[in-house]
Amino acid sequence: MVYAFDAYVAAALFVQEGAAFALGDGTVRFETGETIPAHDGAVLCAVAHPSGSGLITGGDDGRLVWSRPSGAETLADLKGKWIDAVDASPATGLIAFAAGRDLHVRDIADAAFARTFRHERSVAAVAFDPKGRRIAAATYGAAALWYARIADQKPQMLKWAGAHVGLIWSLDGKFLISSMQENALHGWRIADAKDMRMGGYPAKVKSMAFLARGMMLATSGAQGAVIWPFGGANGPMGKQAAEIGYDQSAMVTRVAAGQMETCVAAGLDDGRVWSARLEGSGLKPIKSEKGAPISALSVSPDGLRVAWGDEDGGAGVADMPA
Repeated sequence: MVYAFDAYVAAALFVQEGAAFALGDGTVRFETGETIPAHDGAVLCAVAHPSGSGLITGGDDGRLVWSRPSGAETLADLKGKWIDAVDASPATGLIAFAAGRDLHVRDIADAAFARTFRHERSVAAVAFDPKGRRIAAATYGAAALWYARIADQKPQMLKWAGAHVGLIWSLDGKFLISSMQENALHGWRIADAKDMRMGGYPAKVKSMAFLARGMMLATSGAQGAVIWPFGGANGPMGKQAAEIGYDQSAMVTRVAAGQMETCVAAGLDDGRVWSARLEGSGLKPIKSEKGAPISALSVSPDGLRVAWGDEDGGAGVADMPA
């Protein structure tokens, strides 16, 4: 199934209702046909609701909105702010979102619960650990680790010079990986804050995804999908990354994977989408037609379907090639 939305696709995600797309015109579109007007302005970030039903989106109208096929519900309204980072934890039912220097936390089971954690610099990304108890916030010079429910605390600061703009936890919670404003990743081993330098990229890393039961991390930022090994106590430290699907004529802008699967999907800056298995069976085309750069990509939790969107509003859903 393919779509023409005529607005930048900020996110393409799988929820209980199927594929859902968050767009630059402020709407959330479901593959079942519903269009939900969520924001008075652009959607800046999106994540699946902790319940699995519908999308939570942050917008440049300062609102955090839960959209389902039946309609939209405002979860927070920070007038005059931009909400440009969000994450949610199915394990605890908590939602974290950032506006400027503030990290906010809400609980879907308790409307009165609210926490706000302030940083010295703006927060560019937020990510819950696998248990949903700690939140990492990417800011300039560090990633700050907060306990989600504790009101008065000082964060653990994982420092590294430069602007941190994206975050992902390893599936076992032992490592935190940050994408940098420059062409590099940086990682920390949580137990001892040991630094992990992960460089060598020709472009910025805008997308990361764990796969193979957390034993591998796939990233964008090169002419192929870059694969880092994460087995053992040291993760990628002292190990080399591999690159699959190398194509000199295009750059990988997005990667996605089912966490338990050995198959990775990649979206390119020429509009194509492909998948590949780590076992080395070659590339399988998902979208062969060229077009605008892929801006959003996801794989369903069972690893059977792929959803994508591009900068011009083109989007689609397809079965993962065997």
